[in-house]
Amino acid sequence: MVPKNSRKPFRSAKTEVKELIDTGRSHKLPSKSYQLAFTDWEFLLREELRPVRLMLELLKPELMMKEEHIESTVVIFGSARIPEPKVAQSRLEATQLALKADPKNKDLIKFVKLAEQIVKKSHYYTEAQRLGYLISSQCQQEKKRENVVVTGGGPGIMEAANRGAYEANAKSIGMNIVLPLEQDPNPYISPELCFQFHYFAMRKMHFLIRARALIAFPGGFGTLDELFEALTLLQTKKFKLKMPILLFGKEYWQRVINFDVMVDEGMISPEDLELFQYVETAEQAWKVICDHQTEHP
Repeated sequence: MVPKNSRKPFRSAKTEVKELIDTGRSHKLPSKSYQLAFTDWEFLLREELRPVRLMLELLKPELMMKEEHIESTVVIFGSARIPEPKVAQSRLEATQLALKADPKNKDLIKFVKLAEQIVKKSHYYTEAQRLGYLISSQCQQEKKRENVVVTGGGPGIMEAANRGAYEANAKSIGMNIVLPLEQDPNPYISPELCFQFHYFAMRKMHFLIRARALIAFPGGFGTLDELFEALTLLQTKKFKLKMPILLFGKEYWQRVINFDVMVDEGMISPEDLELFQYVETAEQAWKVICDHQTEHP
């Protein structure tokens, strides 16, 4: 029987790069042009190489998720600014204390009002954590991982969902992105499934490639961006599978977006309102997902 490695007729790029490093030849290059193209950072970061970098950001997470047997995902979006209830309460009390010492400070008055709003929304952290646990405790096997929780990898609601999966001793995915304001991945993401992106477009694609459901908790521009991307794909039938889109917290979403006005103005069709539904609890959201997957296996 022919050894497996002998079936490959060419020396691997990996072998040759290692030899260059081991022999010191990589430091004795006659000029920059002589360096192997795929080891040349300066070359790879040129403007003209953007298509190559886009391809790499598509391929790396795809291959690594295949290696981890990720078959399908449940995407959970939401604000990075909503911490767990005890943290939100602690921040409110600290702000109130500062205002007490300086009662006429307009900035502090504004900060207290904002902190009060965050406290009111902090129960969503608990619901996202519970949802991550419910999904992850029922859907993962060693060689077939379905409905794996995936988030943007940051703090707040994203952290809560990854945390729920972590508490279920299950894997979860985080898709961080390089931002001007540093954002580290939260500590509950499975390390082997923690990715970092430069291109929003590639990150969005990976959110949806394996998605079987999408849940949007209250959030800002980023959450809205991802939500409308998914709604548009479903509306235009670019997405092959039917997929439930769940908006967590009807009161919040109806204040932020008046979909009925969009219908009245003729900007969307009445049936487009059937592309999503509102939920209020983790149990309710999970039941909708289970019912949908039973109906559309």
